[in-house]
Amino acid sequence: MSSSPSPLRSARGGRPALLVVGLCWLAVLFDGLDMFIYGSVLPHLLETRTFGLTADQAGDLGSYATFGMLVGALAAGTIADRIGRKRLMVACVTLFSLASGLCAVSESVAVFGLGRTLAGVGLGGLLPTAISMVSDYAPRGRSALVIGLLMTAHHAGGILSAYVAKWLIDPVGWRAAFWVCVLPLLFAPVLVKLLPESLSFLVAKGRGEEARALAERHGVEVPVARTGGAADRWTNLANLFRGNEWIQTLLYWVASFGGLLLVYGVATWLPTLMRAEGYELGSALSFVVVFNLGGIVGMLVAGRAADRFGAPRISALWFGLTAAGVFLLSVHMSMTVTMIVVFLTGVFLNSAQTMIYATVSIRSDADNRATAVGWTSGMGRFGAVFGPWLGGQLLASGKGDWGFTAFAVAGLSSMVFIGIAALRGSRQTPTAGERELVGAH
Repeated sequence: MSSSPSPLRSARGGRPALLVVGLCWLAVLFDGLDMFIYGSVLPHLLETRTFGLTADQAGDLGSYATFGMLVGALAAGTIADRIGRKRLMVACVTLFSLASGLCAVSESVAVFGLGRTLAGVGLGGLLPTAISMVSDYAPRGRSALVIGLLMTAHHAGGILSAYVAKWLIDPVGWRAAFWVCVLPLLFAPVLVKLLPESLSFLVAKGRGEEARALAERHGVEVPVARTGGAADRWTNLANLFRGNEWIQTLLYWVASFGGLLLVYGVATWLPTLMRAEGYELGSALSFVVVFNLGGIVGMLVAGRAADRFGAPRISALWFGLTAAGVFLLSVHMSMTVTMIVVFLTGVFLNSAQTMIYATVSIRSDADNRATAVGWTSGMGRFGAVFGPWLGGQLLASGKGDWGFTAFAVAGLSSMVFIGIAALRGSRQTPTAGERELVGAH
């Protein structure tokens, strides 16, 4: 009896392709660790009044990282086009690792905030670059699956951050958690030695022979050369607002804003808000683990559900279920019930935002798709900056019990806006090749 081949090994040379995906998965794991570590140590920082930290300052610090991610994400494409995706990935891992070291030695809110901002730049640049890299080396017809697998690493990093905080804060102190986030610096030389350059970059730079040799070695196809420059990109952006398209575009942008407000607001404040609900620190950090386990499951099932029922419907339904779950977290329930609610909220929350990108991808013209998805993600990142700040303001004003309610309202708003966009109808019927899971936070 013969077993079916692994999807990552189905093409000739699959083992090298699996190596590329594995290296990118580890890089995104470290990305998730660094992203979630602040939320995991935050209850301790507030409880011990480290740096004299207040709730509103804590919200500001959370927003510094997401603002840095906005800058990193917007700059990643331009920088990658100049120096290559491999070098950019190495630079991003180096940057957020060193920035965590700055946080670990900081003696003031200002220095700590600078470290989180610089870490955010590295974090924001890494994820889209890694997604582009694995897309180049994914076997034909498997890019959506590979991207979905890659995104599980982000949530695995969130799980790791909770355990790092649980194991180190009490016996060693919060600084040790950030020193752990410096360890990915040792991974940078591994990327330099083992990770090949992006095939798309080589083709764009006219290094076709090198690209063909790499593609042959890894058993994948050489990407088609991209056409068009900055002028075409601005034309594509203008096309998003021609005729009545501006309505659809703004609906996507506002839905993405609410979605990322919810994602990063909950990621930053979940342990602290659960502590405010009366749970012990260890239990509050366990919720981070369960939440990210749900995120992994959600990433694996969302694409299949969208293929069957449509990405817009799944996105709207997922946001509605997320809002219900987040609101229920404001109610003190038994530990078992709370764990179930946290898990299901993780399942729906993270993949709901992903389904917005999938919807935009499916409903955009082929020559305008990258611009539409990129700008929807970019506008949403302003919500990512606002979410952590909002949580801090609510806690500082003594309205921490409204935190989950505020985030639930954001989920409902995204449900409404993506639902309206869905009801306005599709301009075109998606083909199988267009039903690709777009996994970028």
